[in-house]
Amino acid sequence: MSSSIYLSAAHKSSGKTVVSLGLCAAFKARTLKVQAFKKGPDYIDPIWLAQASGNPCYNLDFYTMSENEISALFHQQQSDIAIIEGNKGLYDGMNTTGGDANADMAKLLDTNVVLVIDSNGITRGVAPLLMGYQTFDTNVNIVGVILNKVAGERHESKLVQAIEYYTDTPVLGAVRRSKELVIDERHLGLMPANESTQSQRFINSAARMIADQVDLDKILSLASAKKLVDMPVSVIAFSNLTISVAKDPAFGFYYQDDLDAFKSLGVKIKYFDTLKASELPKCDGLFIGGGFPEMQLESLSSNQSLLADIKLKIEQGLPTYAECGGLMYLSQTITHQGKSHQMVGVIQANTVMTPKPIGRGYVQLAPTDQHPWEGAASVIYAHEFHYSKLENINPKTRYAYKVLRGVGVDNKHDGILTHNLLATYTHLRSVGGNRWVEQFVNFVRKNKE
Repeated sequence: MSSSIYLSAAHKSSGKTVVSLGLCAAFKARTLKVQAFKKGPDYIDPIWLAQASGNPCYNLDFYTMSENEISALFHQQQSDIAIIEGNKGLYDGMNTTGGDANADMAKLLDTNVVLVIDSNGITRGVAPLLMGYQTFDTNVNIVGVILNKVAGERHESKLVQAIEYYTDTPVLGAVRRSKELVIDERHLGLMPANESTQSQRFINSAARMIADQVDLDKILSLASAKKLVDMPVSVIAFSNLTISVAKDPAFGFYYQDDLDAFKSLGVKIKYFDTLKASELPKCDGLFIGGGFPEMQLESLSSNQSLLADIKLKIEQGLPTYAECGGLMYLSQTITHQGKSHQMVGVIQANTVMTPKPIGRGYVQLAPTDQHPWEGAASVIYAHEFHYSKLENINPKTRYAYKVLRGVGVDNKHDGILTHNLLATYTHLRSVGGNRWVEQFVNFVRKNKE
């Protein structure tokens, strides 16, 4: 029987990611098939959740997906236990009246909620906090609470007594403060996207502590029954196409369902390492996603043979799509902490890293008449997050998008066009009316014909 549980919190930075990682790894250690999901457009947490669970993690996002798409994606993934990690707090969202919060996602998926409470500096006050969350929306089924960052036995005792006296919500665990479970949020994303000794060591520690301090059997008993829906049979239309995808410590931000979409079209994906490969794999198209190229500048810049090969292939017309970190990599230079490093140079602009985010959050784009792919939606709902900007942009640069909301390249445009390249600060999601994967694959196919 498949089941699911929704991990949420009263506010962000409550430690629910660490608890989610620990639960995924602890259940996996019991030889259960674990399927992780992440609410929102985030890339970093899903990379970790995928490593902890042993299966790809999928994003569920009200802004870019319809409710039917969210439900379909959720119910198509088969597992013994599905763990959905929320973002921010249970009732936090863009709309004052709700509709896009974790609570709404839990109701849509008919999933019971376990609330992770940051116990720092609180004792008896945990009771009214929990009571408020329970009564705010009685259609949200909070079935238990995990106390996090507990100072010690005395602290735990006061918290448990208050919860048991004033509420009927079971305490499912009390996770003690531990240096082993503290990791800087920025650093969390700087670890390689692929499995590494360092990240696996952290996950193992989280799994051990969660297994020792949380009642896993009780969580399983409180999980919601999850109906399974068969995956639709896809019609393979482009089985002769190969797309090269950069995947390494510099580039790892990809939505799993976007990668699945390539495969459902019969496209073969060839991954390559920008730090090590001397040339691109033989391919019909190139996709370079987001990541943290600024943390790998020495290695990226010193791989001169690959830089030259990518530049040559794009200038020869290789259909290419690049997002954020990929755009930065294809510019002439990246300047970080006062030092500039040569990059591919096919985009006539220079990337400069900034101490604060330039673009952060949801965006809306409208395709221009220069957009090279057929079928783009009239309004595209997507996401951006970049600590960089472009300088010395060629004034003759053509753009694929007008920015209706967000920043993009210059607050007005995004999607730099040159040769058969489209490079954008925006991260697209292949859903709804903007199935960009199919549009790009069609573009690649027509270029090959």
